[in-house]
Order: sequence, then C-alpha cells, then structure tokens
Amino acid sequence: MRRRVLFHVAMLAALVAGLAVSISAPANAAKRVALVIGNNDYRNVPKLQKAVNDARTMSDTLKQLGFSVMIAENQTRQAFSQTLLAFDNAIEPGDTAFFFYAGHGFEIAGQNYLLPTDVPAATEGQEELVRDASILTDRIIERLQNRGARSSILVLDACRNNPFERSGTRAVAGRGGLAPMTTLPEGVFSIFSAGPRQTALDRLSNDDDNLNSVFTRTFAKQLLLPGDNLVQIAQRTRRIVSEMADTVKHRQVPVYFDQMVDDVFLNGTSRGTPSSETKPAKEAATQVAALPPVSKPQAPTQDSVNAPIAMFSRHNGGWTVVFSIADPTLGISWRMGEQGEFRETGFLDTLDPRTRKRMPNPSIELAADAPAATIMLRYVDASGELQGPFPIRFDPEAALVKDQRKILDMTATSWLSFREFNGLLVYYTHLMSYRCAIREVRIGIDTAVPDKTLKMPSCNPRDPSAIPHDAQPYLKLPGATKSVSVELTYRDGSVSEIKTFRK
Repeated sequence: MRRRVLFHVAMLAALVAGLAVSISAPANAAKRVALVIGNNDYRNVPKLQKAVNDARTMSDTLKQLGFSVMIAENQTRQAFSQTLLAFDNAIEPGDTAFFFYAGHGFEIAGQNYLLPTDVPAATEGQEELVRDASILTDRIIERLQNRGARSSILVLDACRNNPFERSGTRAVAGRGGLAPMTTLPEGVFSIFSAGPRQTALDRLSNDDDNLNSVFTRTFAKQLLLPGDNLVQIAQRTRRIVSEMADTVKHRQVPVYFDQMVDDVFLNGTSRGTPSSETKPAKEAATQVAALPPVSKPQAPTQDSVNAPIAMFSRHNGGWTVVFSIADPTLGISWRMGEQGEFRETGFLDTLDPRTRKRMPNPSIELAADAPAATIMLRYVDASGELQGPFPIRFDPEAALVKDQRKILDMTATSWLSFREFNGLLVYYTHLMSYRCAIREVRIGIDTAVPDKTLKMPSCNPRDPSAIPHDAQPYLKLPGATKSVSVELTYRDGSVSEIKTFRK
C-alpha cells in the first residue's frame, strides 16, 4: 500500500505580539520558523506508532507560540532532503529556528543520524549504508547556522532501541539512544528525549492510551507555560519524564545541551519581569560620576543589537563578572536589582584604540555568597549617549556549573595523574576540585569502557574548589596497570568523551 505523505506549509503573515521571544542580551529574532517531522511507516525497520502524532502535537504547540510551522510526515530520504531545503529557504538572518523530529534515530561512531522511512535493513559491517541513507544531525545544525538563525532549537524524540536488530543476524553495532552533543556551536539549544545509552518510552503501560510519547506529551505542555526560558523548560521536562519512567521501573532522563548566548523565552517574559508594554517609565536622566555629561538614558529595545553579555567565573574570594560590550565605551556603571545607585567599574591603565581614551574596566567582583539577582548594566557610548540599563541575570548555581564545566572541558588532559609510591596511585584531585559541575565519574582499569564509579564529595557552593580534609583523592592500583579510562556525566545530563590515560 502506498505511503501517505503529508507536507503542509502554513506560513503566518504576522506573529502574535504577546508571544515574542524575550532575550536579555542582543537582538530578538525577526520571526519564528519551525520544521516538524514525524516518521512512523518504516519499510525495512520496525514501524513506530506515535511519531506522527508527536509531530502533529508539536506543530499545534508551536503555532500557539507564534511559529510559522512546516510539518512533514513519513519522509523518505529524498522527501526529507526536499523538506530541509524548503526549511532553509524559510529562514532569514536573525530568525529563531525550531527543528523537531520524532522517529528512529541511530548513533554511528559518536554521530547521530535521523532515519528516513526507506532506510535499508543494514547488518554488521554495513554502517555506510545507514550513513548514506540517513540525515546527519550535525548537518542540520550547520545549515541553520549558515542561514544566519540567531537561535536554533533542536528537539529529538528519537532515542529508541536499535532498529537494525534482527534475530539470527548481527545488526549494525550501536546501543540504544543517541550520542551526546557536547560541542554545539554558539546559539544552539538541543534536547533529547532520553540520555546517553537510554531509550525513550512511547507509553507507560498497555493501558496508556495517550496519543503521544512520554517525552512529547510532557515537553509540549511545558512549552506553553509562560515565563520560563528554554533551560528551565528542559529541566522541568527532565524531572517529570524521569519520574513518570520510574513508575514503570524504566530509566529515561531527557538531556539538553545549551550553547545559547541569550535567555530565550518562547512564551512571555521571565516571571516577575513586567513586559515591555507594562514596564514603568525609565528613571530620570542621571549623570554618572567621573563620566562625561550624558543625555537621557535610552532603554534597550527589541532591535538592540549591541546589548552587553556577561561571563561569570568563581574563585576562592568570590565571583568575577566580565562584561562584553560591542560598542566602544567611555564608561560603564552597574547596580544589583531595580533599585539603588549605579556604581562605576572604573578604568584600566590602557587606552582604547577605538576612542583614544582610557578603557573602562569591563569587570566587577561579587561576594562568594551573592544571591541570585539581576545585574543592571549601562554604558556611555563613544558619542556620549548613555545606553541601558540592560538586565543581566546572575544565577550562582547555574553559573558555577557552567564555569567549572568549561574548565573541565579545557583541561581534559589533567583529569587524572599517576604516581609511584609503594605501588601505583592514580590521582583525581583535578576532578574533585571541579566536582560541582559533575554528576558522576566512571573509570575503567585497563579497559576503554568505564565500568566503575568514583566516589566524589558533595559540592560546597561556598568554597567549591576546596577538597574536604577527609576525602581521598586517589586510588591504589595494581603495579601492572597500563591505562585508566574516564567518562564524566555532567550536571546537565550530558556525557563527556571517554578519555584514556596511560601510565
């Protein structure tokens, strides 16, 4: 019987004003465009029951959020390519692009492939057949980047069992689930329906008559709740799905990978923050001490392309916050929250070649126990106009995890070290120092498969890098040991590459 292929494109003429993306840093996207794909009717691998329904549910959800949605069902390789090309053509620089896929997905050598309905039934040694017949997820991200999308959101409900398993044959090598995507480019957010080596549930039991998978039914509802950014939506989805899966003794913890520069709110602004339509008028013009006279402060608008961003780093004495401002500046000032006086950051003993004046200090210090708050930042541009204030969200817990994760990624060669002392010792002091970003450490002794868990002290946010006096930061190993492999599971659920350290 011929497959029915539905390809419906509904491009909205105008976006719903109240559901615009709210971003605390640079400019908002010009418009929202989404591609939603669901594949059920596979010819040569097991069919699926709910992928098409999942795509339809996500299509309806995204339309409510102001997206122009393209929906495609039961895509062959050729149809899949044509659909992606149509999606490319709909994206313009500055847009928010949302890609959702429900269907079979498969990992080969650490890369994830989305399987069209005509993928062949490959067996052992035929990985190239699968690669050639499938869609590489990294290529989808690359295409969105090439089109200039400001924010790209990739959602994959594709973490199912190995579709190539057959009784009596040896299938293409691969575990259930998809490989983690830990090296996304800037401006990309991705969420998978299950973590590495996990599989996603279509239903909770034979009596579960919900038309959608466990992940999609949850994620779609969370998207429609107002006032949360993508990370908060992903965290809540992960908790709910995990708890639902636990009721049937199944391990499914959705995982997300965040490389967004901005906070993206798909349904309204941050909770507790008045919308642009209801914000009170900006405070009267004030002159910042020791800075040139300025005109009335200009409130950041949705088309502001040079709003500052911030990088947070934790050290023994507290927090250092470094601001990045695209415009040449004559002065920078800040305060915590909506009330109080602005404070200058001061100046460095160097000249800015763009202004030929002393360069403003782009950093501030915060106390180690500084609570979550909004930093209001403003600056004087080269023409003497005061820009801002711009809100920058400070979340100590999230900032600590992100900072330590970055350090661990940059210092992977230092995770372990060996020492000969009455035998062989392997030290993991470095991992203990940045344990606040780590959920679990697994190692393998003379094997490339980490199969043992290292016990780590709990994170102490007040002194995160300090190692407790009663902690033992090393293991005693047999003298004949040749290598130790390491795999980290981070707090956000993503998993590192396996690193091997040799004696």
